[in-house]
Amino acid sequence: MVKPTITSSSLLLDMEGIDKIWSLKSHLEISLRHITDVKLSSDVVKKIYHGLKAPGTSIPHVITAGTFYQKGQRIFWDIHHPKKAVVISLNDETYNELVIEVEKPEIFVSRLKKVINNR
Repeated sequence: MVKPTITSSSLLLDMEGIDKIWSLKSHLEISLRHITDVKLSSDVVKKIYHGLKAPGTSIPHVITAGTFYQKGQRIFWDIHHPKKAVVISLNDETYNELVIEVEKPEIFVSRLKKVINNR
């Protein structure tokens, strides 16, 4: 799972527990100016193929974590439970998209949308 923190200029994402090992990342910092969209999406997680792992972990119906390449895009994943999936679209960042699991996805999406719409 990912612990998100929204600051005045950035979205900080800290991978928790063993997810640091599965995803080969412990922290991401994204400029709020580079976030183009954020939405709830359990459907994206239900697909079996998430792209080419480079590096990452994929055990169907258990975990998808790490960097994946799909259709020319670089996507960061950290998901165990599809119902808690949030998709963040990015511009001018290392990743084109983040697919992450957060504790309270509806509240997180609402807060982040409000912040990015008020910039």
